[in-house]
Amino acid sequence: MRNTADWRQPGGPMFYEPDKNDHGLPHAPFKSCIVPRPIAWVSTLSKAGIVNLAPFSQCNILGWDPPYIMFSANTHHDGRRKDSVINAEETGEFVFNMATWALREAVVLTSHIMEPGIDEMAAAGLTPEPSRLVKPPRVKETPISFECRHHQTLVLPCDTPGTATSMVVGRVIGVHIADEVISPTGKIDILKVRPLARMGYLDYTSVTDIFELRPEGTSDRTVIGMSGGKAGVKRAAE
Repeated sequence: MRNTADWRQPGGPMFYEPDKNDHGLPHAPFKSCIVPRPIAWVSTLSKAGIVNLAPFSQCNILGWDPPYIMFSANTHHDGRRKDSVINAEETGEFVFNMATWALREAVVLTSHIMEPGIDEMAAAGLTPEPSRLVKPPRVKETPISFECRHHQTLVLPCDTPGTATSMVVGRVIGVHIADEVISPTGKIDILKVRPLARMGYLDYTSVTDIFELRPEGTSDRTVIGMSGGKAGVKRAAE
């Protein structure tokens, strides 16, 4: 293994093959090259009714017509699957809660509770809020939550014997957005939300700056389409 002081390879930038792990650095660089990654703070219920809450930084949307999201979880070192994966499959439901700067300490705390049967939401001092269409509760303190119905799980083999990665896909059937993060123009005010995102190593970041890049001639109608859907119909009074 070369020293970090002389990691540069002659003739060009670093190249390594993940299967050989021949990058020569003290820390694997791959996850630090795919950044920032949104954090799916997933709440589920076990078949016994125990709440589970865990963050996953391998996640994203997969489509919007209808909306699908995914989170991906490696197994434990002994091959056991994560409770979030088991619960989502066995009950068919989960909730994606937005991880934010204001909730960063709780997010990290819930990532370190590994013992099965512990209610991470209660342990982190968070408030369970009933969902509308699914049984797992939402995190009341977060401004955005998606109620999801489990669609399928894709299991990816790992190089370490006895382990695997489960990519859990859910169809979003309900969306909660706090009124205070909706701007007067009807857009989500991301600077008020300040989403938390994962970098590499133990590094995180949060959204503190945004800017628009609108190609010349782009109409507002096109922007509405690019937002992932159509302008909303007016809701009936509740």
